[in-house]
Amino acid sequence: MPHSTTVKPADGRVQERMENYNAFWQKDAKVDTDVDKDNRLNNYTELINGYYDGATELYEYGWSKSFHFSRFYRGEGFYQSLARHEHYLAAQMGLRPGMRVLDVGCGVGGPAREIARFCDVKIVGVNNNDFQITRARKYTEQAQLSDNITFQTGDFMKLEDMFGPESFDAVYVIEATVHAPTFEGVYGEIYKVLKPGGIFGVYEWTMTDRWDPANPKHKHIAHEIEVGDGIPEMRTTADARRALKTVGFELLHEEDLAERPDPIPWYYPLEGNIRNAQTVWDYFTVWRMSWSGMLVTHSVLRLLERAGLVPKGTVDVGESLKRAAANLVEGGRLKLFTPMLLFVGRKPE
Repeated sequence: MPHSTTVKPADGRVQERMENYNAFWQKDAKVDTDVDKDNRLNNYTELINGYYDGATELYEYGWSKSFHFSRFYRGEGFYQSLARHEHYLAAQMGLRPGMRVLDVGCGVGGPAREIARFCDVKIVGVNNNDFQITRARKYTEQAQLSDNITFQTGDFMKLEDMFGPESFDAVYVIEATVHAPTFEGVYGEIYKVLKPGGIFGVYEWTMTDRWDPANPKHKHIAHEIEVGDGIPEMRTTADARRALKTVGFELLHEEDLAERPDPIPWYYPLEGNIRNAQTVWDYFTVWRMSWSGMLVTHSVLRLLERAGLVPKGTVDVGESLKRAAANLVEGGRLKLFTPMLLFVGRKPE
């Protein structure tokens, strides 16, 4: 996953959050217990904030301002692929000019800016990490899109309290609701803020039907993804589908885009093999995930942390990202994990 050498003030609040995040995990996956998992689920806000305080600039440096995966066509550049992935979701949802749309778990606003341009919609981004929201507003102002996109700090488990019932024509999520303590809880909040007939589209992270929780290797892959990506608990495709139906959505479309027979797998940028880079610029993106790229990045991070130029715990978060990257690739190769399970649902009239 992404890594960074961007300097951020060693702010006490940020340091405390990051230290709290690292404390949620037993570094040896074999000793992760139900008590540990329940602690993460019950304290998901602290878990997520600690993770993203440490990981946001690492993502921006190593990935982009759109924190998600995407499919690749032969010869297609990395940033073009990310944008196409966002356009595909908007098209499947049928977003049209003038619609009021909610982006749940908006990150620093990369997808919101792309979709606002693509569809000419009004977007509200919500995220419980104030560090990311500050950056989202800055980037959106720089893009001269502040009239089209606004951002609000808040808990996506309390959307109705923030916005009121039936406030949006459409809601989308790109790889964010995996951080929720339950799918039913967050999908239920999305259902409440949608107008009757409103559309919900989501790219969800799940363990696929091939994943067997009784298989120690499979369980290890899921746990390493949890540790490295700030996820209280990885859940299954069946869990997501059942939750959507339980809260009342009519499912219009379901597809795991990772099952497409693409010539280049979605996880190729994480492999660090520059021979698979699609454009000249992509060589640098892929190199950062190679052994030499990670060595350089983490060596610099250690020096910055020792000098007090980044918060204590940044190196630990970076190491967690490395663990996640390896297991995202392995989970992708074995088809045990997908970051792009697409659901499109409608709230009944």
